[in-house]
Amino acid sequence: MSLAALPAAFVTAAEGTEEVQGIDLIIPAPYDIFWSAVVLLIIAIAFYKYALPTFTRILDERTAKIEGGLEKAELAQAEAAAARDEYQAQLQEARTEAARIREEARGEGSQIVAEARTKASEEAARITETAHRQIEAERQQAAVQLKQDVGTLATELASKIVGEALEDEVRQSRVVDRFLDELAANTATTADAGKGN
Repeated sequence: MSLAALPAAFVTAAEGTEEVQGIDLIIPAPYDIFWSAVVLLIIAIAFYKYALPTFTRILDERTAKIEGGLEKAELAQAEAAAARDEYQAQLQEARTEAARIREEARGEGSQIVAEARTKASEEAARITETAHRQIEAERQQAAVQLKQDVGTLATELASKIVGEALEDEVRQSRVVDRFLDELAANTATTADAGKGN
């Protein structure tokens, strides 16, 4: 058949068919329905046998991965919460320990200050006592020296007044003691008279 004959053959075939009208335009011919059903059945069987298990396997793997990821996330979240709780506990313990150390330091500081004060008081008392003893020793030494000087002067004065030598130790001692007693009595009388004014 030539190319020119082809359109003519189509025209002849079209003239041999009846014209379709109404609902018959939408509904296909019965042989088309049959062969379409056969092809659909073959595709459905192939899809059900080969493609559907693959899709199911892929979806199951994805579901397992998602569930595993969720479990891992929950596990990581639980571990993070446990680590946070442990950190909070350690932090609280560290704060408690720091407060205890601070209190111990304050107590030790107070104790050191109290010990230093006690030692300073004891040292001050010792120094004061030493100073009192030294002053008392110097006062006694001055009194002895003064007594000797006064005794010597009194003896010389009495020797000049009496006109005889008082070289006897016992006599000198009596004269000096009498002179000092009179001097002390005069001083006490003068002090009482001063208080009366």
